Amino acid sequence: MRAIWNGHVIAESDDTVVVEGNHYFPASSLDESVLRPSQTHTVCGWKGTASYYSLEVDGKTNPDAVWYYPEPKPAAAEITDRVAFWKGVEVTD
Repeated sequence: MRAIWNGHVIAESDDTVVVEGNHYFPASSLDESVLRPSQTHTVCGWKGTASYYSLEVDGKTNPDAVWYYPEPKPAAAEITDRVAFWKGVEVTD
């Protein structure tokens, strides 16, 4: 699987976990050079508190396009150390 935005491969892995229709990639598969910290957090009742990264590729920014759960609840343990994408990030195989 690949996550692509603005023509750039953000993450690539054969080891994704699908939860609620979203592919969660291993954090180690990320191209960290395009990640920018975000102060955004959201709460999911069964997964826990999500944190976000923005993407910056070729001078364009995609705010909060990457999310992860630093400390997922036990029911979501399978997404520990994984990230997912939205906001125009294309996930393909």
